[in-house]
Amino acid sequence: MSTRGTPVAAAAVRVHWGAVTLFTLLAWGLAWLICLPLWLGDGLATPGALILITAMMFAPGIAAVVTILVTGAPRKGERLRSLGMWPLRPARQVVGLTVLGWLGPFAVVLLALGLALGLGWLHPDFSFPLIAEQLKRVPSRAALPPVGVIVLVQLAAIPVGAVINGIFAFGEELGWRGWLVPALRPLGTWPALLLSGAIWGIWHAPIILLGYDFGQRDVVGVLLMVAGCVAWGVLFGWLRLRSASLWPSVLAHGMLNASAGLALLFSPPHPQLALLSPLGASGWIACAVVIVVLRLTGQFRRRPALAADRPRIRPAPLPDVDPVGSVTDPTAPPTAPHGSDPRRP
Repeated sequence: MSTRGTPVAAAAVRVHWGAVTLFTLLAWGLAWLICLPLWLGDGLATPGALILITAMMFAPGIAAVVTILVTGAPRKGERLRSLGMWPLRPARQVVGLTVLGWLGPFAVVLLALGLALGLGWLHPDFSFPLIAEQLKRVPSRAALPPVGVIVLVQLAAIPVGAVINGIFAFGEELGWRGWLVPALRPLGTWPALLLSGAIWGIWHAPIILLGYDFGQRDVVGVLLMVAGCVAWGVLFGWLRLRSASLWPSVLAHGMLNASAGLALLFSPPHPQLALLSPLGASGWIACAVVIVVLRLTGQFRRRPALAADRPRIRPAPLPDVDPVGSVTDPTAPPTAPHGSDPRRP
């Protein structure tokens, strides 16, 4: 890395590892604590399991708030800005990327579905066996539309489902992309995105080890989840850094959750989720294709500020950005929130 002018001291921009460690342990610990009744009960068949899994989604947000209160950074008055919650500007860019976050993941899921078909991992069954099996449990006296109509209604409801899912995804995104990605940002763009994605993936261990998502109750299931979270975490993190706002990644996460079961609608019984899931191999490839396109078009380079819109003093010359997007800033104080540059991440 280089700057136009005076060399930068190593302490000028750094990761506050104590805060990162506290946040990570809190997020992981709360996840295990919330899921403890599942481990003491019948696993995912435990009554109220869905409520507990939903509650688990708020653990990263709680960890972020506690970490801020314990460390005192960022200071009051800067916290909403630092977390990407407010202000929503530049407005046009934030709105545009929020719409992209809302609909873009659905396109990636469709790409993953197409890849699964092309690679022979999915042999579609248009009798929709999953829906048909569920309809068998409905009392025969109930008047139901044809299976195909129900599938079309479910597909049409995905955009609305993304918004609803975004309400719960906010608990995760406040922690992962709101706090953690900026906290790791001094490492450089790629290390921050990859490491935060790995931490996010490991956080799922309490439910993955019970068979959630992949049906594999071992370390392989956790590794599959880590790989999926790293792949999607790069895209969600890009939305966060490119917009300087939390909301695009919130809706992106909501859309992923809303559309994740799309392949299951067309799958025969006992599908290979490690291949078909958007968090599995087809999803990894689809995310990689999008990431390469973003990289080749320079979308990981210049970004608006994360912690402040404009410096309050006369700015020094802007720092250079190295090939992976990391920055050096001679004006950043050692105690800057998460070590972020007040003009860009």
